[in-house]
Amino acid sequence: MGHPRGLLTLSMTEFWERFSYYGMRAILIYYMYYAVSDGGLGFDKATALSIMSIYGSLVYLSSTIGGFISDRLLGSRKTVFWGGILIMLGHVVLSLPMGANALFASIALIVLGTGLLKPNVSEMVGSLYPEQDLRRDSGFSIFVMGINFGSLLAPLVVSWMQATYDFHVGFSLAAFGMAVGLVVYVIDGRKYINPADNQAPDPITASELRPLLLKVAIGLVALVVILGVMGVTGSLTIANVITLITVFAIAVPVTYFVMMLRSKKVTQVERSRVWAYIPLFIAAVLFWAIEEQGSVVLAVFAADQTQLHFGGFQILPGWFQMLNPLFILLYGPLFAWLWVRLGNRQPSSPKKFAYGLVFTGLSYLVMVVPVALFGTDVRVSPLWLVLSWAIVEIAEMLISPVGLSVTTKLAPKAFASQMMSMWFLADAAAQAINAQIVKLYTPATEVAYFTAVGVITILFAVVLGFMIPRIEKLMQGVN
Repeated sequence: MGHPRGLLTLSMTEFWERFSYYGMRAILIYYMYYAVSDGGLGFDKATALSIMSIYGSLVYLSSTIGGFISDRLLGSRKTVFWGGILIMLGHVVLSLPMGANALFASIALIVLGTGLLKPNVSEMVGSLYPEQDLRRDSGFSIFVMGINFGSLLAPLVVSWMQATYDFHVGFSLAAFGMAVGLVVYVIDGRKYINPADNQAPDPITASELRPLLLKVAIGLVALVVILGVMGVTGSLTIANVITLITVFAIAVPVTYFVMMLRSKKVTQVERSRVWAYIPLFIAAVLFWAIEEQGSVVLAVFAADQTQLHFGGFQILPGWFQMLNPLFILLYGPLFAWLWVRLGNRQPSSPKKFAYGLVFTGLSYLVMVVPVALFGTDVRVSPLWLVLSWAIVEIAEMLISPVGLSVTTKLAPKAFASQMMSMWFLADAAAQAINAQIVKLYTPATEVAYFTAVGVITILFAVVLGFMIPRIEKLMQGVN
């Protein structure tokens, strides 16, 4: 298709990483709130929703660690490898019948592993193309389309294994998927990955190492003190820990933007591009807030309020998680072809973001209709969920691959991988916010919930539309 061969290597690596992650995620929410007699942990539903969201936030929040390790210590290739090892171990732990302790241990391993792997795979895709190469957006569209095959297959297989056997057999498949991904990456990567990815682009110096270790030590001590005080005062609860993480997840990207804007390693042109990236970042937060609720709010809607017998066919609730990758695969070739076809006439990245936010908001406004018509006590047609996902995935094709691409183009050279981490921090902030607002989702509040979230998103799309000329000017020649 006229793209570098390394695009296939990296796409296959992400294919298996996404298989493991989305396979686990398709059944995790049910594992947490199903009764112990049904193989679950017996958490209350509000707690399960909040944990699910903050788990997703931590996964993407840890991308800052991966970006730093890649840029300053190991380089992208080694960082991705060790990330895959940790992810695999996390799924192995979750596959063991050890209750809540295994859940939290698994969360820690997968959070760290994904932080090492995910931003650096995407950054390596960007390094396959020259800065002004018009194939870049198309390449990222193919990359996103390719890895979504893993996301499509995983819920089907893992949900079936969970329903046929138990949750832990389903989780074991996720571990197997990541192991396969590592094998592909190690064998194929020797030939086709950019040799520059073997080295850290901005190696840390001896004079910088001591202050860094001091900062890490201070941070760890501060964390221990905070948790200790919470424990002594009786406030060390799951809800309060989630709130603490929410504050941190919002503070981190703000700190990163300040750091890049003030860094002496960033040129005047690069600083202007970072300013242009800020409103796009906020738009991404709004998009991911709705998109990521597909495995939280809409997953609960699928299990509790959707007809699961359709035309004589039994539908498993986890299978609805296939709709996200399915529509990406359907739309992906069209959008990849469209951007190449339009060439220099295609909309700028800010315009694509604005259009995407409109579709994002509409996907939630659609969900108001069945609840308003039939109430919350009647199971509605699964086609309502299909329609909602069909709409939000148009938004994803306008925002996700374009966002990956524009992030690599607007990134200061000294912060290449760390700027890619910023893209994932938008998802982290979105899911951290979700961890608070999903508590408001109940059958009694469904209409207000879907309406408020959808309308706020569309209103910001209008604001972003008015800001586009200024943003394009700040992008300094990047389209």
